[in-house]
This record gives sequence, structure tokens and C-alpha cells, in this order.
Amino acid sequence: MPGLYTRESRSVSKMAHLRFFPQAVVGGSGAYLTGDDGRRLLDFAASWGAASLGHSHPAIREAVDRALCDQAGASYLSTANEPTVLLAEKLLSLVPERARGRVWFGHSGSDANETVARMVVAATGRPRILAFSGAYHGGTVGSMAVSGHPAQQGSRAAGLTLVPYPDSHAAGSPEAARDAALAHLERLLATEVPPQEVAAFFIEPIQSDGGMLVPPDGYFKAVEALCRRHGILLVCDEVKVGLGRTGRFNAFEHSGIEPDIVVFGKGLGGGLPISAVAGPEAIMNHAVAFSLQTVHGNPVCAAAALAVLQTIEQDRLVANAERSGQVLRDALGRLAARHALVGDVRGRGLALGVELVADRSSRRPAARQTALTVYRAFELGLVLYYVGVSSNVLEFTPPLTLTEAEAQAGVAIVDQALADVAAGRVDETLLADFAGW
Repeated sequence: MPGLYTRESRSVSKMAHLRFFPQAVVGGSGAYLTGDDGRRLLDFAASWGAASLGHSHPAIREAVDRALCDQAGASYLSTANEPTVLLAEKLLSLVPERARGRVWFGHSGSDANETVARMVVAATGRPRILAFSGAYHGGTVGSMAVSGHPAQQGSRAAGLTLVPYPDSHAAGSPEAARDAALAHLERLLATEVPPQEVAAFFIEPIQSDGGMLVPPDGYFKAVEALCRRHGILLVCDEVKVGLGRTGRFNAFEHSGIEPDIVVFGKGLGGGLPISAVAGPEAIMNHAVAFSLQTVHGNPVCAAAALAVLQTIEQDRLVANAERSGQVLRDALGRLAARHALVGDVRGRGLALGVELVADRSSRRPAARQTALTVYRAFELGLVLYYVGVSSNVLEFTPPLTLTEAEAQAGVAIVDQALADVAAGRVDETLLADFAGW
């Protein structure tokens, strides 16, 4: 009998694949997955952050079981259901006053961001949208249309303008990155992009898929002031880095701003498909039957999401993300002294990135070495992926329940993987079937 990965290749389409190594799992618990070969794999990806409480968390299991034992339908399309209402009320209590109007529910960050992109243009009558180069807002036609990641195979919206995300490492300092990015934005609004035509600015409080870039202090405060001056809605995509991951419940809190619209996804369902958008009533209720699918507002997924939010609060997982994240960051930072490949370590809480470079002075991306590093880490028992417009940033988005001991254990594997790659002990032909980003 062939292995699970081989069987999948004979039956499942590759169109939704983003693969880095032959990972095949049959179970999982906490921060660990169980491979089909029986190996126990420490999971520092958490399915791109979707498994926010880790795997098989009892709170989610109990919530799902209760919801299925007395199921309140399967949708909020044509009927109100209690889990969805409870979740909406909870989310509205967790967003800024400006966004405390109504909540829309979907399946993923992709359909949520697509809905927002359509909604802000329709509700304001303004045809333009601003977003960042390198931004990933989703994989549907409409969400790709307002994204800026070079790996995406979709067309951009006619009214989209992409602006640079400030990159402190590339610019030489946070101040230089902030000033250059703001100058570019102000120049655009003064010339080729009339601000009165811009409906919204889609921002990422940390640009995760673009390279885990952390904004310099003061940058988003200045962006917020520009948007307020010109009546531009501020849309914050919290899909990957929100919900406590950065050591604050909302990642935008680090920047001291209040977005008009907040988008949630990935970790909201703790592994089940659900997304949410919170925003002002005038925008969110612009039109009925505007963005709907049959099982939007599914009560089982909503019950799971409510359990996730309650667990984050009750188990103080925001504080744990900050504490374990600091242990993880400090340990990763120490790798730079031992590995010339490590060019920069950055991030907040349990949303961290390690940029690998072939040369520290030029910052030339070490894309091949990055792919080999994650492959070798998998062989050694760690699940870790990479991101970035140059495919050279190791991304760390483990479960919010990660312990300090698990953080240290994972870094020890990264340490060994980097050493093996630098010494040429990893066969490059292993990457033949794994293109990654």
C-alpha cells in the first residue's frame, strides 16, 4: 500500500496545493501533528495560523459536539441562528467603536476580503482602493484583485493602486522605511490618485505573506490621519496575525489606530472554516443579498469560533503569545550569531519571521537555502513554511497555546537544519516536486 502522500497525488487536484515537503498527517494534539509514518511533528505553522488553539482542543470539540447534537440549521442565509448571533455580539465587543456596527460571516479570509472590496466601492461610490505591494488578501478572484503578492495568478482590480509596505531591514532603519513609505503615499494622493476617488485602504498590521514585515512606529498613525483627512475607510486585515497572535488581541493595537472595518479569518474557527467582517452599520447594511453563500453563518462553525474567543480570554492566550513569543524570538535571534544565512529576525508575539540571505551586506535572498531549510526541518520533526516576495523568510505562526519548552525545542531543530543546509548535507534534488511560493 503506497503512503498517504502518494495516494493523494493520484486522487486530489493540485490546484489548491502550496507544498514545501511531503507532509501527510493522520492526527494531531496540541502543538503536535501525527504523520502517516507515525512520527510526531512539532507544528510551527498551525496550518498557516488556522489551528489557533492547536489540534484537537477540548473546548472546540465540546462546542462542535453541542452544536451538532441540537443543530440550529446550517446557515444564516434565511434564518437567524443562536451561535451566529452570539458570535457577532462577541466580535462587536472586541473591535473599536468605529467598527462596532454589524458583522458579516463567510468561510475564509478570502471571501471576507472580497466582500469588503466590493462593499466599500458600492457603499461609497468611490471606485479606487489602496493596498500594499506584497499583500495577500486571499485566493478568490475578488480578493486577489486587491492583493499585491507576486505569486498570485489573478488579475488586479482596475481601481487598485499598490503602495510600498515599509521594510525597516531593507531601508536600513525603521525611520527611513517609515519616511520613504509615507512620502510615496502622500505623493500618490497629491498627483495620480485623487483621494476623493479612494473608497478604502486595505492594510496589514504585519505583512505576513509578504515577508513578516513589522511596520515602523508611527507609520500607521500617519496613514490613519491621511485616511481621516480624505474620508478613506481604513480596512484592517487581521486574518493571519489577529486574535491574540501578536501579544495583543487585535494586531492593529500595537500601532494605536482604530480601523473602520476589521476582517477576521483563519484562527477564528480554530481549524473550522469561518471568517467575519465587523464594520459600521451604514457600510455593512448597504444592501441585502449582496454577498451570500448557502452555508455562510454555519452554526457549528460559529459555535467553534465562539469557543476559540472564550478560550483565548479564559486561558490568557494573548499573554501566552507574548511570553512564549519572546522566548521564541530571543532563541531565534541567537541563531544569527551562529548562522551567516540569518539576515534578520522580526515579528511580534507568535507571528515571527527569519529572513535568510546569501550575503548580509547586500541582503541577496537565499531562496534555495530557505526551501532546503524547511525541508530539512520537516525531516527532523518540525513543520515550518516560508513566505516573502523573494521566498526567503521562515514564518513562525505556531498555536497560541505554545509552551516555552516547545519554543526551545523547535528552535533547536531550526538550528540543526540551518547547519545542515550550510554544510551541504541536504540533497537539493529533494525540492524537485516542491515549488512553494
